[in-house]
Amino acid sequence: MGNSYAGQLKATRFEEVLHNSIEASLRSNNLVPRPVFSQLYLEAEQQLSSLEGGSRVDNEEEEEEGEGGPDPNGPPNPYQLPPAPEGCCTTDGFCQAGKDLRLVSMSSEPVDVPAGFLLVGAKSPSLPDHLLVCAVDKRFLPDDNGHNALLGFSGNCVGCGKKGFCYFTDFSNHINLKLTTQPKKQKHLKYYLVRNAQGTLTKGPLICWKGSEFRSRQSSTGTCNSSLFPPLESSGPLAAFPSESVPGTNPGVPMGAQQAGPASDHPSLTSASGPAVFNGKDSPKHQQLAKSSLSALPRPSALGILPNSGPPKKRHKGWSPESPSATDGGYPQSSGNRAKYEGAGVSCVPQAGLVGPASVSFPVVASGEPVSVPDNLLKICKAKPVIFKGHGNFPYLCGNLSDVVVSPLLYTCYQNSQSISRAYEQRGASSIQPISEEMQLLLTVYYLVQLAADQVPLMEDLEQIFLRSWRESHLTEIRQYQQVPSQPYPPAPSTAAPVTSAQLPWLAGLAASSCNDSVHVIECAYSLAEGLSEMFRLLIEGKLAKTNYVVIICACRNAAIDSCIAVTGKYQARILSESLLSPAEYQREVHYELVTGKVDSLGAFFSTLCPEGDMDILLDKFHQENQGHVSSSLPASSVTQAAALDVSGTPVCTSCHLEPRGVRPFQLAVAQKLLSHVCSIADSSTQNLDLGSFEKVDFLICIPPSEVTYQQTLFHVWHSGVLLELGLEKEPMTKQRVEQYILKLDAEAQTRFKAFLQNSFQNPHTLFVLIHDHAHWDLVSAVHNLYSQSDPPVGLVDRLLNCREVKEAPNIVTLHVTSFPYALQTQHTLISPYNEIHWPLSYSNGVDLYHENKKYFGLSEFIESTLSGHSLPLLRYDSSFEAMVTALGKRFPRLHSAVIRTFVLVQHYAAAMMAVSGLPQMKNHTSVETLEITQNLLNAPKQCPCGHGLMVLLRVPCSPLAAVAYERLAHVRARLALEEHFEIILGNPSSGITVGKHFVKQLKMWQKIEDAEWRPQTYLELEGLPCILIFSGMDPHGESLPRSLRYCDLRLINSSCLVRTALEQELGLAAYFVSNEIPLEKGAKNEALESDGEKLSSTDNEDEELGTEGSTSEKRSPVKRERSSSHDSVSSSLSSKASSSALCSETSAQVSGPPQRDQARSPPPCGPAEEARATGEKPWLRTSQGPPMVISRHGPGHPPPPDCGLRTSQRGLQVSVTASSQLPSLGSTAMSTAPATGTLVLQASQCSVTKACRQPPTVFLPKLVYDVLVSTDSSGLPKAASLLPAPSVMWTSSFRPLLSKTMTSTEQSLYYRQWTVPRPSHMDYGNRAEGRVDSFHPRRLLLSGPPQIGKTGAYLQFLSILSRMLIRLTEVDVYDEEEINTSLREESDWHYLQFSDPWPDLELFQKMPFDYIIHDPKYEDASLICAHHQSIKSEDRGISRKPEDLYVRRQTARMRLSKYAAYNTYHHCEQCHQYMGFHPRYQLYESTLHAFAFSYSMLGEEIQLHFIIPKSKEHHFVFSQPGGQLESMRLPLVTDKSHEYIKSPTFTPTTGRHEHGLFNLYHAMDGASHLHVLVVKEYEMAIYKKYWPNHIMLVLPSIFNSAGVGAAHFLIKELSYHNLELERNRQEELGIKPQDIWPFIVISDDSCVMWNVVDVDCAGERSREFSWSERNVSLKHIMQHIEASPNITRYALLGMRKWASKTRGGEVREPFSRCHVHDFIILNVDLTQNVQYNQNRFTCDDVDFNLRVHSAGLLLCRFNRFSVMKKQIAVGGHRSFHITSKVSDSSAAVVPAQYICAPDSKHTFLAAPAQLLLEKFLQHHSQRFFPLSLKNHSHPVLSVDCYLNLGSQISVCYVSSRPHSLNISCSDLMFSGLLLYLCDSFVAASFLKKFHFLKGATLCVICQDRNSLRQTVVRLELEDEWQFRLRDEFQTANAKEDRPLFFLTGRHI
Repeated sequence: MGNSYAGQLKATRFEEVLHNSIEASLRSNNLVPRPVFSQLYLEAEQQLSSLEGGSRVDNEEEEEEGEGGPDPNGPPNPYQLPPAPEGCCTTDGFCQAGKDLRLVSMSSEPVDVPAGFLLVGAKSPSLPDHLLVCAVDKRFLPDDNGHNALLGFSGNCVGCGKKGFCYFTDFSNHINLKLTTQPKKQKHLKYYLVRNAQGTLTKGPLICWKGSEFRSRQSSTGTCNSSLFPPLESSGPLAAFPSESVPGTNPGVPMGAQQAGPASDHPSLTSASGPAVFNGKDSPKHQQLAKSSLSALPRPSALGILPNSGPPKKRHKGWSPESPSATDGGYPQSSGNRAKYEGAGVSCVPQAGLVGPASVSFPVVASGEPVSVPDNLLKICKAKPVIFKGHGNFPYLCGNLSDVVVSPLLYTCYQNSQSISRAYEQRGASSIQPISEEMQLLLTVYYLVQLAADQVPLMEDLEQIFLRSWRESHLTEIRQYQQVPSQPYPPAPSTAAPVTSAQLPWLAGLAASSCNDSVHVIECAYSLAEGLSEMFRLLIEGKLAKTNYVVIICACRNAAIDSCIAVTGKYQARILSESLLSPAEYQREVHYELVTGKVDSLGAFFSTLCPEGDMDILLDKFHQENQGHVSSSLPASSVTQAAALDVSGTPVCTSCHLEPRGVRPFQLAVAQKLLSHVCSIADSSTQNLDLGSFEKVDFLICIPPSEVTYQQTLFHVWHSGVLLELGLEKEPMTKQRVEQYILKLDAEAQTRFKAFLQNSFQNPHTLFVLIHDHAHWDLVSAVHNLYSQSDPPVGLVDRLLNCREVKEAPNIVTLHVTSFPYALQTQHTLISPYNEIHWPLSYSNGVDLYHENKKYFGLSEFIESTLSGHSLPLLRYDSSFEAMVTALGKRFPRLHSAVIRTFVLVQHYAAAMMAVSGLPQMKNHTSVETLEITQNLLNAPKQCPCGHGLMVLLRVPCSPLAAVAYERLAHVRARLALEEHFEIILGNPSSGITVGKHFVKQLKMWQKIEDAEWRPQTYLELEGLPCILIFSGMDPHGESLPRSLRYCDLRLINSSCLVRTALEQELGLAAYFVSNEIPLEKGAKNEALESDGEKLSSTDNEDEELGTEGSTSEKRSPVKRERSSSHDSVSSSLSSKASSSALCSETSAQVSGPPQRDQARSPPPCGPAEEARATGEKPWLRTSQGPPMVISRHGPGHPPPPDCGLRTSQRGLQVSVTASSQLPSLGSTAMSTAPATGTLVLQASQCSVTKACRQPPTVFLPKLVYDVLVSTDSSGLPKAASLLPAPSVMWTSSFRPLLSKTMTSTEQSLYYRQWTVPRPSHMDYGNRAEGRVDSFHPRRLLLSGPPQIGKTGAYLQFLSILSRMLIRLTEVDVYDEEEINTSLREESDWHYLQFSDPWPDLELFQKMPFDYIIHDPKYEDASLICAHHQSIKSEDRGISRKPEDLYVRRQTARMRLSKYAAYNTYHHCEQCHQYMGFHPRYQLYESTLHAFAFSYSMLGEEIQLHFIIPKSKEHHFVFSQPGGQLESMRLPLVTDKSHEYIKSPTFTPTTGRHEHGLFNLYHAMDGASHLHVLVVKEYEMAIYKKYWPNHIMLVLPSIFNSAGVGAAHFLIKELSYHNLELERNRQEELGIKPQDIWPFIVISDDSCVMWNVVDVDCAGERSREFSWSERNVSLKHIMQHIEASPNITRYALLGMRKWASKTRGGEVREPFSRCHVHDFIILNVDLTQNVQYNQNRFTCDDVDFNLRVHSAGLLLCRFNRFSVMKKQIAVGGHRSFHITSKVSDSSAAVVPAQYICAPDSKHTFLAAPAQLLLEKFLQHHSQRFFPLSLKNHSHPVLSVDCYLNLGSQISVCYVSSRPHSLNISCSDLMFSGLLLYLCDSFVAASFLKKFHFLKGATLCVICQDRNSLRQTVVRLELEDEWQFRLRDEFQTANAKEDRPLFFLTGRHI
């Protein structure tokens, strides 16, 4: 932190400025220095003119004459003796009972001394020669060293025997000391009395009070007792006092710690003070804790003892700032203990329910004599003084304690600022001092001096001041460190020395001298008690009338200071004392004042104010005069006024239509962000959320106990359709069903929540989302709460949402939703910062991210509207109201200000109603603002054809006061006969809304509701109703307000509670959406249409500003707006109004739906609870888009009325609009400048709902809150943001940076997470104590966004897309393509007609011909294979696709995964954890690497393969010994019949699909034992092993790293055959025949996802009639069925169909086919021993292999009734081969034509295997080699021993050159080409001479190199029949080292 603030600091160090100021004052005759504090730290605009004013000049002369402050050496303050009781003795030396106490008289008398008491002698000023005998408890006397005396006094009178004097003041009165100064035991108890040898009582040794000379604060256990005066030349800190190590009376130790422990000998203190509060810690256990964590707290600034360290006189020239009078010689504080103490919460501010009323009445740490509070203090002062304990000891107060308030807030602030934060210490700031106590006090005085008369001190301000001061000196020290690295200690700054305690009173007085007595400094000689007594005296005498703050300093020479600050200003004291009350105490206090009738005096006073007589008398008179007829000045809002008429003739106002429902772009974006966070939880390796295991989503929304919020949420859930979408409910829904998903957190909540938990437990495959809306409410801990357990709603959130069941349930995700997340962003929060979702900004760098036609108007926009350049600010305060409240506050000091404010405001409203109703004389008894509100409330309905009015929100937090306000306003309304003009609604959280019948009828008519029983249940349904809503409850609970809200009257909010959450929550009520499309230049014009006569005053210009603040261009900085005067002509203001309504866009005319629908205010569709007003503006609909659907609000379950279409056709006018004319379209708008529409225009345009759409409500605030909101701190952030974020948290340290204006929500969250901790009452308080390092809950999210912005709609949308995603997760895209070339199927006589055979009959099957044609749709672009007698027309082939479309265009179908699916790595479930190797109880599976070598002659070398075998799979293998050489893979016997396992080992070759390959066959195999081997390339081994730790891997040799799938197939087959041989040999020794060893393996693609079986129902053996159905089965079922086939070992290859949704009956009618098999094959490695896969191939290698197997005379059988589904996987596989240029800078794509080139040419070589280039080239460009063959299917290309894909337009005929092979008869075929690919010795010249070629047919010979090319031509005698040219030689575009393939082409002669 440190240096990052360098830029913000002034260059001069604080001490320099301070001392320059002091020195200037000392040396100058005429200059009064400017206060240091204002020079350094205060913003210029905050300085008061009084600092610069002329009052200083008057003070100048006086200050020149005398001392700058009270002289400590002057005469003592006079002490008033209380009068003695009548009739008692007042003689000196005698007690009041008349007994002689003088030592001379008592010396020989026996004295009864109780145990533990000592006799001491007291000195009486009036009897200097005598000592008076007293008995004093020795605990209150010092020991021999002057230490350890308990504070206070306990003594007995030895004369009359009276016992139990607890105060020395009382005792001194009793023994008639007759003192002239404050009675102090230290001054007047002088000697111990001892008996001499004769038994006579004599004067003994002096009592050693506090080391006699000066008030040292040493402890007896100090380490430096012997060296109080170290030598001056000592190199250490100058003359530093030793630090105290025991918390005795040390002011640096937190209160509470000071009073426990051996060094403080006053055990009765805690009991004496009753429920004394030790800074929020109210148990001895806490005291012990605080004490133990503070083993050694050094004095922060011990003072040097030097000859000239006294306070300098002004004329004393010898003293200079450089003289080493008192350097700050304290020791650095010990960090660990301090940190512990801070973290333990000792420094917490007593707030809310933590500190009860005790904190008001009892001081925290007291010492010395008690101070009596005068009896009539409150009566005289008109306010309770608030005394803030500062440094050092604080005396007892006694007497009239109820009239003062004592608070430890300032003490805590000082303590916090003394502690250097850990962050600074880590920067190596170990030698840097904390800010000294003297400096703290001086800065405090400067701060108080500059406060204005109506400002209240804020601890946050003071902390920031201390921080800035400390940081400045801190940075200087750091700089010195950096500049002089060689010095072990930084040099002491020579320019300035710190303030000493001796100088302090003088400097404080100097600072206070310039403020016209608003700050008064009292200096005491001995203790604070003197100063407090003095202050009370001055208060009683009325001498502090102008003084707001009294600073009392007790700073004796060479000692630390005691201080306290008393707030005596009536305004400040009232606000501060009320701010110390918790909400519960506040409610109790108000309730008490109302119940006891204390407020009656207020009412009586009001009645005297009205010169015309009492207001009620006036009302009654008015009522009688007007009885029977309505006031003529206010016609009732009748619906028969002239209006826009719809077809039926009834009047209609067009502004109250509901808009179509929909999700706004912002809400969708937030929902998607929520979804991505949930997915990231699931994707993390922690296995905290297994999304794959959930089938559906369920939810429960928890909301605060507010009936309106409940109904509002119910409405949103119902209308969002989320219940239908999630499949939780079916149409028609009932209200009772919807209510199940919303939980009001009230007394009944616990039972319903248990049912929810039970439900989640019973449905493990349902994901339950627990939504905690309004989540900042009730964060009280269920364990630590200070309330009784009988009050269920308190701590309910903690009890329910944080219970163990919720935390541990793997299927519950908790989502906290709030506008004020600060209390959930502490150091102990359960929510990970990665799981926070913040509402996105609408603008980023000036770009509109989500285009919406409405702009959100929130707190920052309201504040911006107060800046200059805006028309009328939307935030205002009422100065006349505030003035009246302040005046009444002084008159009624015992009434709470909330009561006064409420009564004044209600009085104002009543007077305003009377003024508007025809009693104009009442205007003087209300404020302009209230009159404006009332006028508009009553006039609005007259200006709308339907009587739409506006809503006034009157916020009265205290429910009893709200009830009083309601009754009073209702009474006034009734007397004025206004009951039908506007409604008054009392909004109480605990009850619903009550609206009069007349108004319900109006609402039903406006909203077209037919239901007779309908009543409004949410505030949103009061749309357009003229009403005053009295909104009570201590906190708003998320209630949304309608768009007709026009005034938000917050003048009664509890302004003393300055906490960020509380402020933002109240202002959130006014948050609003305004139309975003008002043309900017028009928006500022006056849109008011009243005549000037109707204007009340300049401030009553309620229509003057449009809601344009902050539209696009002015988001960042306010734009100057023009304010047109109210004298505009009607037409000009009308046109500006019309054009500003944004009906006409700048470029094209847009016709809106029903007239003025764009201004409609309505609750948003699925808009959330908050955003009802949010989505009022309809989305722009261009005419071309057709009529929008208009949904009006009806009772739940009622269909919308039929007439919902556009009414454009019913309005005649359709006028085209040009952009230049700036006229709105007249078509469907009832506003127009056309004179033709005359009065209709005027009335419709005045509808308040219409107007309200375009501007946010106006907000009235208390002055105090207004000031906090509009003032900014040094970073430009509103001051409100730097307040404590929530009452339930506290700052960790004062040494925190300020929030910055540029911080994003995420950065703000991290700031609060670093700098705040929860209080003990907060539910997160115990979170860190659980012992987990990772204390975040993994399934907990936090969504925060501004109030009313649409969070409910966003989270309901999130539920929808989460549900869709879960369904999507259980679905896969599988290829769904019909078989190709079915029309070309061979029409043979032989079909397999035994339809019901489960297995193929070998004899029948052998007779079936082989179907050469490829039917697999993935080979749609492959060459046809010709068999005999086919006549293929060219048009039979489909049009070939472009190569790049091959993947994109393949058809897929979305299928729900069955329980038998194969899965990728993202699937986690309990059953297959162990199978996957991720079971939590096991370590990651260990694997061993085994080499396995075998020789293969074709490759000419030994092949070495590696197996990675997990320990759990070793039983599948045979080793030479345990852990030894791998010998073979175990194979079962053909005769085994077990159903527990699959006999065939499965091999899956894979590349690039470590995450997405479907290798988890656990469910597919239905849990059966099986052997599964992944075949991977060497370079991918590690990544596959990481993802699949429990799978066996076969790693291919590195030479195959760039090979294709052919190499993998080749090696699998060869390895399997070699293994078969090994197993035969091994088992032969066990007596098993070789032919009995199981010879089959499965080669499966990595994308096979599910398997199906077709059930066929044949009507008869040969019947054509049959039905069939397909179902999903396990792979185990299919494999065991196939493996059980009779004679299975006679088949070489077995396979199954590929699934397609359009499978025809004919394809499954025959159970078996003899044809190609693909994708999932069962291979007999024994029979196919001599048939190899081509290891070079990349594509079509399975077709090539199938043809070889068939030509070798072996059987291929496809089971048509089984099918495999293949998943579309977008990564890996053959797509992982990219063909790129070897030249790195070439970015151009390489096309297939470039894959070959002429040998020795300068062609760009490609980085790809030669074989891949060859195959790709032939696929796309084979017509270059075989021009005759193009589309010439009757003359195919003869392909010898191989199948290469020559593209779909060329057919090939495959022949095998092997002897005894099966080939088609080619005698009658003429070939158009010959392809010889790497032909071996079986191909001979004689073999080729059997075939006939067309003239001009072409030949292509492909060989490994040019040499073998020539040899092949010679060996095959090709030149006999073919003609070659030199230029017909080609090669693949490979470099020489990549071994290109060579081609030679020629023509048939």
